[in-house]
Amino acid sequence: MGMTLSEKIIARASGAQSVKAGDIVWADVDMAMMDDILGPRVEIAERMVELGAEVWNPDKVVIISDHYTPPANAKQAAIVKFTRDWAQAHGVENYYEYIGPCHQIMVEKGHVLPGSVVMGTDSHTCMGGALGAFSSGIGSTEMVGILVNGQIWLRVPETIRVIWEGNFGEGVMAKDLSLATIGKIGHAGATYKTVEYTGSTIDGLNMDERFCITNMAVEMGAKAGLMNTDAVTDAFFAGMGKGPFERLASDGDAVFCETLRFDATALGPKVSCPHEVDNVLDIGDAGKGIRVDQAYLGSCTGGRYTDLSMAAKLIKGKKVKHGRRLLVSPASKNIWEQAAKAGILKTLSEAGAVIMAPTCGVCVGLHSGILADGEVCVSSTNRNFVGRMGSKKAFTYLGSPLTVAAAAIAGELVDPREFF
Repeated sequence: MGMTLSEKIIARASGAQSVKAGDIVWADVDMAMMDDILGPRVEIAERMVELGAEVWNPDKVVIISDHYTPPANAKQAAIVKFTRDWAQAHGVENYYEYIGPCHQIMVEKGHVLPGSVVMGTDSHTCMGGALGAFSSGIGSTEMVGILVNGQIWLRVPETIRVIWEGNFGEGVMAKDLSLATIGKIGHAGATYKTVEYTGSTIDGLNMDERFCITNMAVEMGAKAGLMNTDAVTDAFFAGMGKGPFERLASDGDAVFCETLRFDATALGPKVSCPHEVDNVLDIGDAGKGIRVDQAYLGSCTGGRYTDLSMAAKLIKGKKVKHGRRLLVSPASKNIWEQAAKAGILKTLSEAGAVIMAPTCGVCVGLHSGILADGEVCVSSTNRNFVGRMGSKKAFTYLGSPLTVAAAAIAGELVDPREFF
């Protein structure tokens, strides 16, 4: 019997010839990631002291201060300082701060490789699955175990195969595909399962678009979101001087717990309506004309070069609606610089956008763009829970970068295809 992609990766990490869904294994962790918000300061530092333990392999640990950077107050600054000092004290040289959300930095810096097991103290660690890695979010207690032993206890997940065929129409992006998938499966429909994305649509996407999709696998409850590796993966790693790597894919006779098929040619712009990510509607059914106070283009879900570029093309020569605001936070310092060099940030700024540092602050409502009571935001981020981006009386719609750009210009929720 063949194995799914996640079964293959876990088998290698556990030293087994083969595993199947439901097996319990101890798996070696190739890379452990912590951020500032759920990193050393939350239980981890204290437990390590209690155990009298050292980090099993500092070279396999990455720490990224991204949620509280740049700090908005003294408490946040203290947390970043604690995180920085802890990394230095424990010999963790892979420490980064002020350069963007952890998931983007992990892939940009080559810390996520095909076939590897990556665990991080942030739920959207699953983004790494776009590179053929079993990449998943865990809690601080589990991270203590990894830091001490270099292993994690896992139940091998079942896999839902999601097949998308065909090409996107004008005005449609990977975010729309992601939201459509979540709307079908539901917020808990993939709990502790792997969602494996495949089909001609996925094959035709660039890496920016693939990252957007696997990033949100956890919004269905998934343990991991995975994609096969191919020429696009090879090109991504070749750009940083890595590879080539073995091509990874599920076996032809692998067992999937469910297979879902979608037609990308029939896909239109989608929005996730307040206050659940799986509350997904076609944008025309969500309530055309809903006033938008803030449009947010950024984060580890919707702030990559492709996202900024497409939004700028829609916005070029237009202006942000008077009385509204468009905030732009590129997904990393590297992307910020690329977009600046290409004139993308200039185009967005000339339209009235506020260009910001790469940060998690807006997405998680910590600083830099918090919503007030009654305000409505259209965001390219990954969650729209009550109070996620500020006031518990605010409302957040999730959409593609094109949908965000269109809302900023129109001042209301609108189909971005109206601008083409």
